[in-house]
Amino acid sequence: MKKEIILTGDRPTGPLHLGHYVGSLKNRILLQDTCEQFVMIADIQALTDNFENPKKVHDNVMQVMYDYLSVGLDPKKTTFLLQSQLSALPELTMYYMNLVTVARLERNPTVKTEIKQKGMEKSIPAGFLCYPISQAADITAFKANLVPVGEDQLPMIEQTNEIVRSFNRLYKTDILVEAKGLVPQCARLSGMDGQAKMGKSLGNALYLSDSADLVAKKVKAMYTDPGHIRVEDPGKVEGNTVFEYLDAFAHDKVVVASLKEQYQRGGLGDMKVKNYLLEVLLEMLEPIRASRVLLEQNQDEVKKILFAGTQQAHEVTQKTLNEVKEVMHLIWK
Repeated sequence: MKKEIILTGDRPTGPLHLGHYVGSLKNRILLQDTCEQFVMIADIQALTDNFENPKKVHDNVMQVMYDYLSVGLDPKKTTFLLQSQLSALPELTMYYMNLVTVARLERNPTVKTEIKQKGMEKSIPAGFLCYPISQAADITAFKANLVPVGEDQLPMIEQTNEIVRSFNRLYKTDILVEAKGLVPQCARLSGMDGQAKMGKSLGNALYLSDSADLVAKKVKAMYTDPGHIRVEDPGKVEGNTVFEYLDAFAHDKVVVASLKEQYQRGGLGDMKVKNYLLEVLLEMLEPIRASRVLLEQNQDEVKKILFAGTQQAHEVTQKTLNEVKEVMHLIWK
């Protein structure tokens, strides 16, 4: 039976946080044993809203690689690649642009939400508006049929599949493959301030690379139940970020259930629950942080892993590009 092909990745606009860990990294660690997995550092996509600060994107490429390797992604099982070094991707993007209308891009729910979040309503860069097409090029170039995403990214998969169907119908071929979005069980982690999403730009994230002292500081400031003023007051578990994180990271579900019951009944203070969460997080993060320190001391070896994977990815994507150009009558001999 043919292996599933996975394409996944992150934008290098900063180190990875706990939202990435529960939302995609844990899935990737499992999938690398059973699938052919490509993990992309999407530096071109990061430039769509960081074009004035390319050094920030450049400097964070290695930070993301350290995070990937420190959590357990294995270069013997997973191919790492750098988006900007694959010339087939922008060429495929250019061809796919003819298959999508501006109106369709503007209706994409993911794009609409991000435009609003970033305050771009009055001046939308063309590159940002078109990044669903670029993402379709990334996915189809590898003929990926599984793409781990958060639920908010499913419209991007839908748009990719629309492009695939339009291309295959127009050129009477089946060379492009439709993809399925794979949403993890814990698809989204709230920000530490109680906002709906943890994000680098929102300043509400806890990073895999944070020191123990910084983790403690952030946990102590976490959003709980604003109505739980006194220890003896009954507290709400729903919408309480501390309990959300315990559900995501604590292995002992019996202890968590007991804490919830005590909290809802009254007689359990926020600080006691936060201290337990801190123990859970430090136990999980310490080996990741230790591995990261060693990786940072061997930067050249990490670069070799990235460059070798990118070369392998170049061969894969170039093959797809040649097939696309063949049916489009763009191959000249």
